[in-house]
Amino acid sequence: MKKIGFSGTLDPITNGHMWVINEARSIADEVVVFLSENTAKKPKFTAEERKSIIALSCAEQGWENVQVVIVKGDYTARAAKKHGVECLIRGIRTTADFDYENLIQQTNVDVLQGAKTIFVMPPRDLGSVSSSFVKALEGPIGWNWIMKKFVPGPAYHAWVLSWLRMEWETLWDYAHLDATAISHADEWFVKLTGATAYGGPARYYHNLDHLVHGLCEIRVWAANTRPDPADVDIVKQAFWFHDAEYGHGGVQGELSNEEASVQMWLGSHLAQEMDDAAELIRATDHFQEGAVSHRLKDIMLSVDLAILGQDDEVYQNYARAIRQEYIHLPDVKYREQRGGALAHLCRKAEAGQLFGNAYFADQYNERAIDNMQREMAFLAAK
Repeated sequence: MKKIGFSGTLDPITNGHMWVINEARSIADEVVVFLSENTAKKPKFTAEERKSIIALSCAEQGWENVQVVIVKGDYTARAAKKHGVECLIRGIRTTADFDYENLIQQTNVDVLQGAKTIFVMPPRDLGSVSSSFVKALEGPIGWNWIMKKFVPGPAYHAWVLSWLRMEWETLWDYAHLDATAISHADEWFVKLTGATAYGGPARYYHNLDHLVHGLCEIRVWAANTRPDPADVDIVKQAFWFHDAEYGHGGVQGELSNEEASVQMWLGSHLAQEMDDAAELIRATDHFQEGAVSHRLKDIMLSVDLAILGQDDEVYQNYARAIRQEYIHLPDVKYREQRGGALAHLCRKAEAGQLFGNAYFADQYNERAIDNMQREMAFLAAK
């Protein structure tokens, strides 16, 4: 078969969609993805954005025989024939899918005189994966780690950036900013999420995932404890910037990561009052043992350390990412330094001092001890 088509809204494209596209590649020389511009569905991403995400996802797999066509104001089956595509391919996951797709197939052929449909059944691990399923994951703590398993990298990256954009616009109250202030804030969003900060290619842990996880922790802490909204904003401001500069320190006279991030924050001029968040960023050095005082320090450090108390899968991903971030260290040196850091933090947890805030201690302290002890045993056994 020369050409085969695959159609859908693909908002976002999932690993299930990718599997169907790959199946299509196995039976045709060329695959055309017909992207429906269905405004009634109120998609998260525009058609052009979805087209780019799909193209990047296929390129990431090295698939050169896939093209993406946006369908506007036409039935997909009829548009397919106009592009020389006689057959569409669809994935069937459930009997409900079959009943629906069978009806569409009859309409496509009998009413529209369009392309016929070939049905394929995805493997069991992809049987429940759909765009709706992925969208429903967003929100609770850890949603990003879970979503990552079900969508290709470019779709995940686009989704995380979209989520962070909403958080950023809410923090700075875009609805009440003038055009100049919005442009200024936009520039800083791009800088913080780009290649020189959290979006950097060498950021294996202190990256966009870290940013999303921390902001979720802040949101849930605020919902459960009802602190002063102004304090919540200060914690968010500090968290956005606290690891923006990374890789400093270790050289005499060089700024620490914390101080370099403080200087970036102060230079952003995003808020009228900058000093409160600046001091809070300085308090994120986990080994300065009380040298920097701030009324929100316990909250900030607890948010930053909450990753230690996550479930096994998330913690293991975190531990692997930390190793990658310090890949420049020889294995023996890394085990020594990482083991020492974990021992320090574990002692604090056992003494009830790791999470200075009671809410976070209740949520994570016990699990954090288990996770760190298990990682220390693993490092010692290597």
